[in-house]
Amino acid sequence: MHEDEHAKRGLDLDRPNAARVYDYLIGGRFNYAVDRAFAERILGELPNARHMALVNRAWLRRAARFAAEQGIRQFLDIGSGMPTVGHVHEVVQSIAPESRVVYVDHEPIAVAHSEIVLAGNENAAMVQADAEHPDDVLDHPVTRALLDFAEPMLVIMAAFIHFVPDSRDPAGLIAAYRDVLAPGSHLALSSGTWEGQGEESRRSVALYEKSGTPLTLRSPEELRALVRGFEILPPGIVFTPQWRPDEPPEDPPERSGGLALVARKNR
Repeated sequence: MHEDEHAKRGLDLDRPNAARVYDYLIGGRFNYAVDRAFAERILGELPNARHMALVNRAWLRRAARFAAEQGIRQFLDIGSGMPTVGHVHEVVQSIAPESRVVYVDHEPIAVAHSEIVLAGNENAAMVQADAEHPDDVLDHPVTRALLDFAEPMLVIMAAFIHFVPDSRDPAGLIAAYRDVLAPGSHLALSSGTWEGQGEESRRSVALYEKSGTPLTLRSPEELRALVRGFEILPPGIVFTPQWRPDEPPEDPPERSGGLALVARKNR
């Protein structure tokens, strides 16, 4: 779709959108001039931002593969953003074709393009909902049709929870999803962090404050507190390139700007 067509549909293209900015940073096609301009401002303050987005995406693929290799066949991707190469369903269905994936995002353009990408895939679907309202996600007919909450699943929150400030109770939000999961379910979570970061990170966070989608970066201890009720699996809470890498990362891990974990619900 062209930008004028989106405008006719009432979609807001006057302000940058976090999902579309992220898409631009990882080399995607589903972004617009306002998103690209904002992303370039971020890159001006934080030249490492594109690397941060790419290593987070690589971690997501490793986490999905790990869960599939543990026998999990259901996946709920919260704040999934734009469809791109190596989407979760591609990773897990290459291991087990029967794997079922539900993507969740409230951004209309992300939803529209995801529906196109997923057309014809009976085991993957998109839900348009605000993930900060768990009932809207969990009770959605598409979610209920594809996922069986009596069986283990992987809930993915990749680069999502740092958009939920403490004032909106991120721990309670995660607990609302945790409480409906069957034992043996997993949570994969990544978040921006101040750990090992410099002044350029503070300047880029200030830009997000002005964009209407402010960031709350967190320490390992703060993330640990958010996932109470889960057992954090080895290697623990680490920088994204350090989480079960396919090969030793070449860059200093702090350059990723993000922390990641995978945790299991045991009971």
